[in-house]
Amino acid sequence: MYSSATLSRYIGRQFVTWFVLLLLVFLGIILLLDVVELLRRAGSKPNITFGLVMQMAMLKQPEIGQQVFPFVILFAGMFTFWRLTRSAELVVARAVGVSAWQFLMPVLLAAALIGVIKVTLINPVGAVFIAKYDQLQTRYLKQRSSSFDISKSGLWLRQQLDSEQYFIHAETVNPATLELSNVIVFLFQDDKNYVGRIDAPSAVLKERKWELREAVLSRPKRDPEDLPTYTIPTELDMEQIESSFAAPETISFWDLPRFIHTLELTGFPATRHRLHYASLLSQPLLYCAMVLFAAAFSLRLPRRGGTMIMVAGGVLTGFALFMATDIVKTLGLSETIPVPMAAWMPAGIALLIGISALLHLEDG
Repeated sequence: MYSSATLSRYIGRQFVTWFVLLLLVFLGIILLLDVVELLRRAGSKPNITFGLVMQMAMLKQPEIGQQVFPFVILFAGMFTFWRLTRSAELVVARAVGVSAWQFLMPVLLAAALIGVIKVTLINPVGAVFIAKYDQLQTRYLKQRSSSFDISKSGLWLRQQLDSEQYFIHAETVNPATLELSNVIVFLFQDDKNYVGRIDAPSAVLKERKWELREAVLSRPKRDPEDLPTYTIPTELDMEQIESSFAAPETISFWDLPRFIHTLELTGFPATRHRLHYASLLSQPLLYCAMVLFAAAFSLRLPRRGGTMIMVAGGVLTGFALFMATDIVKTLGLSETIPVPMAAWMPAGIALLIGISALLHLEDG
């Protein structure tokens, strides 16, 4: 029998309501934990106020909220089907010929729509917020004096030493040796007073200093000066440089393809960013798999202990999926397996297992 539009809207509305309520609960708990952790980290930093801590915690909410979306989908689905089963509404629907697949359809569509909204709207907002959070963390908690930026024109590095600032630009970088090509360095005094410029065909990082070879130093109202080498002290090493590049989470879904292309042109590997982008594309499929798992746990509950079994099963399923996804992504980052496989395999396998479990319970 055909499932009516009224029934579909009713089930879909129940799912969305549970999703919003559970998401607010999760975000509230996460906010509390973040505030406590940031207060602990800021305890030895006298220039950090409670208002700044709250601002940083709020900036993290959109990004962390996205990470708990699969679990919220899973539990929202379980509570929706559990409530409809306990109130005998699904029993009545089955009695008039509505199959499990028919009343699952509005929930699957709602979960897929949430995935699309999350990727296309929430993710760009979260990227802006988490980028601002990283800036505040670098400035107030890590207290670093160096920063990096990758743009279409190449690599930009800001290095500050006491009252002097160096803005270093390079067209390309060799990641293996960290050698910069076609280097230009702008020298500033006290943040705003321009004092000179250095041009060099190459520069390399050696023992906590940038060594510019065959450099030409140009100063206002002076003739250019040829220098065999020119050194700029720095606190950086290879690991710090790689970790300083914009994390995938700080880049909008819409900007990721362009940033990946720029990274590859500059000479740095973009595996992390390509994996993150492909994982975002697979989110709607993963959320549909979570709905199928929820249905498998909650459509046929035993008379006693059903709620505990449902919750325990959901927790174990979420934990197992999280561990499997983390392992597969690690293999993808190391390029042991192709990046598309690492991004799509967890969602694809979860969907197949969910369909199989539901087929066994309903039609087996």
